[in-house]
Amino acid sequence: MNWYKTVLKKYAVFSGRAQRAEYWYFVLFNILISIAFSIVSSILGDDKGILGTLYTLAVLVPCLAVSVRRLHDTGRSGWMLLISLIPIIGAIWLLVLMIMDSNPGDNKYGPNPKSTVAVN
Repeated sequence: MNWYKTVLKKYAVFSGRAQRAEYWYFVLFNILISIAFSIVSSILGDDKGILGTLYTLAVLVPCLAVSVRRLHDTGRSGWMLLISLIPIIGAIWLLVLMIMDSNPGDNKYGPNPKSTVAVN
C-alpha cells in the first residue's frame, strides 16, 4: 500500500506527476471503502449515508490532488478535470485521459515517476 501512503503524504499537492497505478489503486481503494460504508449504513438503518458522506469529504482533497497529478503525468493541465462537467462525453473523455500511459521522460510538470528510483 505504498501508493496510498504516497497519496496521503501528498494530501494537497497539486504539482508533480502520479503514475497510473498510484491513481487507479487509490480509486479502487476508495470504491471499496465506499461500498463498505454503504453496507454498514444500510445495516445501521442510516438512510442519509452519513458515514459515506463524511468519508467522501475526508478524501475529496487527496482525490482531486491525485487526479490533477495524473493529468500532469499525461502532459495535460489539471484544469482538464473540468471536462467531466460535460454530461456523458466529458466523463468518458476524462476516463480515457486517466487510462493513458505517462509521457515518456520529463515534461513541464516534472520528471517521469516511472523513471525515478524510490529511495527508502
